[in-house]
Order: sequence, then C-alpha cells, then structure tokens
Amino acid sequence: MPSQFLKVALEAAKNAEEVITAYYTDDMEVELKEDETPVTLADRGAEKVIRETIKQAFPDHGFLGEEYGTEEGDSPYVWIIDPIDATKNYIRKIPIFGTQIALMKGNDLILGVSNAPLLNELLYAESGSGAFLNGKPIAVSSVTQPEAAMICHGGLRWFTEKGTFPGVYNLINKVARSRGFGDFYMYHLVASARADVVVEAAISVWDIAAITVIVREAGGKVTDIQGRPITKATDSLVATNGVLHDAVLDYFKDA
Repeated sequence: MPSQFLKVALEAAKNAEEVITAYYTDDMEVELKEDETPVTLADRGAEKVIRETIKQAFPDHGFLGEEYGTEEGDSPYVWIIDPIDATKNYIRKIPIFGTQIALMKGNDLILGVSNAPLLNELLYAESGSGAFLNGKPIAVSSVTQPEAAMICHGGLRWFTEKGTFPGVYNLINKVARSRGFGDFYMYHLVASARADVVVEAAISVWDIAAITVIVREAGGKVTDIQGRPITKATDSLVATNGVLHDAVLDYFKDA
C-alpha cells in the first residue's frame, strides 16, 4: 500500500509530465543560466507544479530544487526536485529525459520517483517497500564478476576533472560492455537488471536523490566513488547490483 507521500509524489510527477510534454515543440525557448547550463520554460513550469502539488498536501515541508533553490519548511521533510533531468536531451529531441522527485527526512532519503514520459518508464520506491517499474516489482541483476557486467557512465571529461579518469578507464576495459547513456536513465537500467553498474562524476543531489532510493530498494547499492553514503553534498556516484560494488570501488581507491 503506497504511503500518502508516494501518492502525492506520483501525482506531482504526472502533473509535471503534462507541462513537459506541452512544451516539447520545435520552437521551445531556451535560456542559459549563470552556470552556462540550459533551462526552458518546461523546466521552470514543471518544478512550479511539483512544488504546488506537494504544498497542497504537506504545507510545512521544505524543498530543494534545481530551478528554484531552497525553501525552508517547518518539518524534517525536504523534497528534492529535478523537473527535467537531461534538459539538453529534451532540447535536442532525444527522448531520454525525466522528472526526479525525492523525499528526505533529516539526513535519510526515504522516497524516490523517476518518470521518463517518452520512454513510458515510471520508477518509484519507498524505503523498506521495494522498487517498481510501471507498477511491477523490479530487482537488480545477479551478475557477480566485472568481466560479465554492463557498465553505464556519465560524461568522461568530468572524470578527468575529478582526477578519477584512470579508474573509469580501467573499469571500462575490464567489463563486458559499456555505454554512456548518462543522466537518470542508466540508473533505471541498473534497478531493473538491464545493466549492472553506473559510475558518474560532477553531479548535484537533485540528479541522484530519487534514483538512490530506487536502486537501493531494487536490491542494489549506491555510494560516492570513495564508498561514502549519499548526502546533499555528494558530487560523484557509484551504483551497482550490490554484489559488484566493492570490486568497482577498488578501481577508484587511489583517486
């Protein structure tokens, strides 16, 4: 039985989907933010409708979103929002983009929703309740050896900037298959046993909060590249089926 938190999060994701698909046209307006990353009316409109939907149910909760920043609440609950993860894909009509909504209580991530409307993939999870794809339970793979694994990775130049490129290079050359899907989608693949490992650098908490809960509840493990727990300050990520986690971290021991 989904909690009221999850019901509201799913409603917010669907409301955001309406905004996002309405703006998915050939003449969308694109601006550059101060950090030189693009933003559209869909990003801003989707985050607004997510916040409004959640506030109606939980007016005392706080928010941390990519587009509208921090809004303090009067409770230990904070919603973490990325209205369109992979905005650059969205702009270029690559259908791999999605809405990320997570709930944190204190320092603990307890809920995650990841909705990819053009892929028809809605993943969600709550702590202790398992993970689901379009309403059906999912679980990570049982691959036990890196040589048999499929790895997904984010942009390679970020590993160079973080000083971790040798690790990811050696890992890619060890595994059976590697693909640079990037963004949220590679975590969808790990959570549903279609891939086994994700390594990513140069991230923000709204990029990975929701999928952290989803992968974990699917039976996997998520840490940063040094093996530390996920926090609001995390800027790198390793997500695996759990069995492979220590072997993958070994590639980054000297980073």
